[in-house]
Amino acid sequence: AAAGLSYVGAYVINTYKSYDNFLQDKYALLPAVIILCVAVVMFGIGLIGCCATFRESRVGLGLFLAIILVIFIAEVSAFVLGFVYREKVKTDVQGTMRSVFEKYDGKNPESTVVDYLQEQLHCCGVKNYSDWTTTQWFNSTGNNSVPLSCCQQEAKNCTGHLDRPQEL
Repeated sequence: AAAGLSYVGAYVINTYKSYDNFLQDKYALLPAVIILCVAVVMFGIGLIGCCATFRESRVGLGLFLAIILVIFIAEVSAFVLGFVYREKVKTDVQGTMRSVFEKYDGKNPESTVVDYLQEQLHCCGVKNYSDWTTTQWFNSTGNNSVPLSCCQQEAKNCTGHLDRPQEL
């Protein structure tokens, strides 16, 4: 389990590099760091449990049980807090995404990240393609279209025009 958590934590940190313009808050990495710390602690706890079982130590097994109960309480607390604050996180992420979309001009690094995100997640805009109609880029181009990264990969000759939303 500790090895699995280590892999997940490292994967999240590695993936963060692709989306760091959307998650400008450096605390966004906090869950990944916590996962890595939990992996190290779990390895230690597993070692205590194995040693206590091997030696048939009542004190060691009692300590192991107490640690497992504390972990269970922490997991329940984390679930409750995640459930309570899910809307706040959603609102914060959408606000940050909207600000990055506002900076889109097709050339700057934020634009590259927006295009990459839309292509990888097969999406267009924060909620849908109509989010682009309020951006400076949309108004400055004057061609009533969204970036080509909004186009479906299967759509041939997609121009991003809003008169053919089925291609987006």
